[in-house]
Amino acid sequence: MDISKIRDLFPLVSFESVITLFKKQLEDKDKDPDLSLLSICLGFIENVLCKENTNRSNTFPILDYETVDTLYKKFKSIVAIAETSFQQSSEKKSKKKDDNKEPKVATREKIKKISDVIWNSLLRSSYKDRAHLQSVYSYLTGNKLDSFGVALVTVAACQILNYKDVHLALSEDHVWIVFGITGDETMEITWHGKGAEDKRGHSVIPGIEAQTWLYLAGHPIICTRYTELAAMVLSLNPQLNQTSVCAEIADLQQQLLWILYDAGHLSTYPMGIGTLGELEESHPTEDRPSCEQLYEEAIQSAITHYSNHHVYPYSYKGSYYYRRENFRDAFRCWADASDVIRLYNYSRDDEEIYKEFLDIANEQIPQIMKTESSGHSAKSILRDPYCFGNLLKFYDGICQWEEGSHTPILHIGWAKQLCYTISKFDYDIRSQVKIIIKSDYDDDNNNKKNEICSTNDEQKHEAKDENMKCEESMKSPKIEEKVFSPASRETLASPQSMASSQLASPSTASVDDNRSEVLKSEEDQSNDTNNNGKSEHYDDFEINTPKKPIIALKSRKMKGLKDLLLAEKLNTNAISLQITAQSHIGKKSRSSIGIEDNGADAARPKRSRRE
Repeated sequence: MDISKIRDLFPLVSFESVITLFKKQLEDKDKDPDLSLLSICLGFIENVLCKENTNRSNTFPILDYETVDTLYKKFKSIVAIAETSFQQSSEKKSKKKDDNKEPKVATREKIKKISDVIWNSLLRSSYKDRAHLQSVYSYLTGNKLDSFGVALVTVAACQILNYKDVHLALSEDHVWIVFGITGDETMEITWHGKGAEDKRGHSVIPGIEAQTWLYLAGHPIICTRYTELAAMVLSLNPQLNQTSVCAEIADLQQQLLWILYDAGHLSTYPMGIGTLGELEESHPTEDRPSCEQLYEEAIQSAITHYSNHHVYPYSYKGSYYYRRENFRDAFRCWADASDVIRLYNYSRDDEEIYKEFLDIANEQIPQIMKTESSGHSAKSILRDPYCFGNLLKFYDGICQWEEGSHTPILHIGWAKQLCYTISKFDYDIRSQVKIIIKSDYDDDNNNKKNEICSTNDEQKHEAKDENMKCEESMKSPKIEEKVFSPASRETLASPQSMASSQLASPSTASVDDNRSEVLKSEEDQSNDTNNNGKSEHYDDFEINTPKKPIIALKSRKMKGLKDLLLAEKLNTNAISLQITAQSHIGKKSRSSIGIEDNGADAARPKRSRRE
């Protein structure tokens, strides 16, 4: 690629000039965004402001064309080594030299050769958890890359060589490559955790690994060049140290994400929308969607495009409500997040999402209990059976996540906090929650995975009809909430429909006639639910929600706790023993999930948790 055509855009003397460069790249319909060029520019600005600028002056680091051109040519020369090496080892290429002008289709051997050149030039240390090492700039100037950076630089190198079929695949904590004429071939290109580098070059196997959250069970984000650019922007790290951030980098990231959002390039990127929501929560932009609307949009993106297999969109929104002290809605979002994680088998590679749930269960929920029990109020969530129901749903999902996994999840620390939390709900509140234990859930435990992936026309038609019914129920003074089949997780897009089912998953839309109602109001109530996330939500709670929720528990551990949970006097020792018991359960079959070789997941830099 020739970057001399954009020479008039340099030097970059302000953040506005960087934004202009990005806009020019996005507006050029004849060419894809140049990942190498933009990664060099962003990496330079981030490293200077966050690492080299020890005096923390607000002066923009001027970037001239000569610097960019020198680094760009250096990268091209490194990439050329890989291409030349492969051509020399190939008899077919020995007599004919590629001119890199016509689009080519990559092979596994070619991509492996490119990644080997990059991999072998890195310093022999693991920089996975180090900041500011995810760009082409950090590679060229320091021979250092984190796990996401290795994948990004490899794809950027393939773009230079005109392999237009090579793209990133992103999960919520990992990244790999898809390639080929149909884009259905997969390849591990970077590490995850410890000692996984030996997987480089291998296909993502649609087996046990693909059943874990790390690989999203065949529902990763398959990137275009524009989504890869969004992932690059998302990987910007404004952190200066453990207690402070670079406001200029955060603001640049926010503005670039809005540009991508306006162009429609975040519509299939739930984590991109969620990150933009967090940035808007800290520094709202005038005449833009609110952070709460963005969090909801991220959820709808995950439902629409990924069969509701992404956890973080719910985690984003739950954390938002927690920070706003809207604990009722926080409980609901956490329960919905748990409803997603139950779709997977736990593995040690799922460390990041495990820590997310552990933090909710052992830090945030106990803190809520401490806050709410400090004073007696009829409007406290401790007097709300729906919050108790969502608490059970939260733990039910985690217990089902553990079922069939090789590694146990729930140790004594989980059990201790569960007992503490349950004990805060009086018997008269706990007894209002009706727990359904139905054998059909045991028989259909595997079938639900198949239902989630089913997207035939008949289901879509039923989902639309049911969605209309849900909207009508919002207007009716009588609330009637039903359990929705998991197959409908793909089709629900109406926040109003979600609001009509307080404990049911917000991703449900069509009624499964073979199952009983799981949530049903026993009293006629108005359903004018306030969804603005503010504390005023509490004032109307008494008249806006049903009194006696019904919940169906699906995990074997929580089913066994039914009588103990509703007993007048809690037997915390028995509850603890049941929760921490070893799961002697056959592995959950996910052969019908529809996992294919292209379903590997893709990673991204770790999401920092906001306090």
